[in-house]
Amino acid sequence: MPKIADIQETPNPNAVKFILKEPVSHGTSHSFDTADAGQTDKLAKSLFEIGDVASIFYMDKMITVEKTDEADWDEILPLLAVPIRAAESVAGKNGGTNGSAAKKIGGAIAAAMNDNPIIAQINDLLDERIRPYLASDGGWLEVLDLEDKTLKIRYQGACGSCPSSLTGTLMAIENMIKDEIDPEIEVIAV
Repeated sequence: MPKIADIQETPNPNAVKFILKEPVSHGTSHSFDTADAGQTDKLAKSLFEIGDVASIFYMDKMITVEKTDEADWDEILPLLAVPIRAAESVAGKNGGTNGSAAKKIGGAIAAAMNDNPIIAQINDLLDERIRPYLASDGGWLEVLDLEDKTLKIRYQGACGSCPSSLTGTLMAIENMIKDEIDPEIEVIAV
């Protein structure tokens, strides 16, 4: 049962990040945009059952919960703490994952699923310069596909519905990729 070390606001006013003392995953990200999507995940299901939850993202020692616009944090936070504290910790199972290893896992998994060397380069760049900052704000970024010089990405967690991720961050990512990898690549968030 993980203990909550801290609850932090994110740039997205409808999302908060719970920092845990024990991990709830081994470096893999878990993202659920609807209650239906979270039905097969014990932690996600228990959080959606609270009500007024729009999305859930968790990885390692972090859980980001996005509430609906109508919900009030003062009412929903104490309710969310109960299933988070009851969640199963993965500490000690398969040795756990430390922060530096987790930082590389997102890109490594995506690269392993795709043998495109440009996607591997992009994931390395994102692992080094973008994902740590997104994680510190309760979010994450997944590379979905590179087709005809168009890179498709998906924001997760607090970044999924944050206006700044769809403008400033997206442009910064595209500029970095154009400068360091290929000047013809366009980046779109889906």
